[in-house]
Amino acid sequence: MQEILLVGGGGHARAVIDVIEQEKRYKIAGIIDREEFIGSSVMGYKVIGCDSDLKDLYPRYQNAIVTVGQIRSNHLRVSLFNLLKEIGYNLPVIVSPLAYLSRHSSVNEGSVVMHHALINANVQVGRNCIINTKALLEHDVVVKDHCHISTASVLNGGVVIEQSSFFGSNATSKESVELQGFIKAGSVAK
Repeated sequence: MQEILLVGGGGHARAVIDVIEQEKRYKIAGIIDREEFIGSSVMGYKVIGCDSDLKDLYPRYQNAIVTVGQIRSNHLRVSLFNLLKEIGYNLPVIVSPLAYLSRHSSVNEGSVVMHHALINANVQVGRNCIINTKALLEHDVVVKDHCHISTASVLNGGVVIEQSSFFGSNATSKESVELQGFIKAGSVAK
């Protein structure tokens, strides 16, 4: 089983740990977090370094995933993704075995599909995205790079979510619309 580094040790990291453990494709080698957390643990996995250690860790670990969450801004997620790519890390797609991903859809590098998410036919998910727990992406949806589709949200058919957008928990979109920026929780996006 290949090893993987998790870059970020907060709440989103804990959720991703659970998905990786369920998926059983990767063994978690350790967590990368802020320097003051080195030596501590997150759900039984040691914090083994900080961002400045990533280059030195690369010869030993070639797989990594950004496990910093995104709410108001995705700046840190994008910076970490770009740093990992620049070093040469492989950023695999992580998909919960409890999610549904149509074989007619695609999810790109560094993205995570959480438990009970449903991705229907002809959906395209970009790089470094979070498709969170119980999110529904209907047919022909496009989610561009660096987006977070939050818990229990609904993207109806033909929706395009522009790069670096956040679609809040329990938000619902009208069909065939283009959306960008911050869509707040519980809203109806038209």
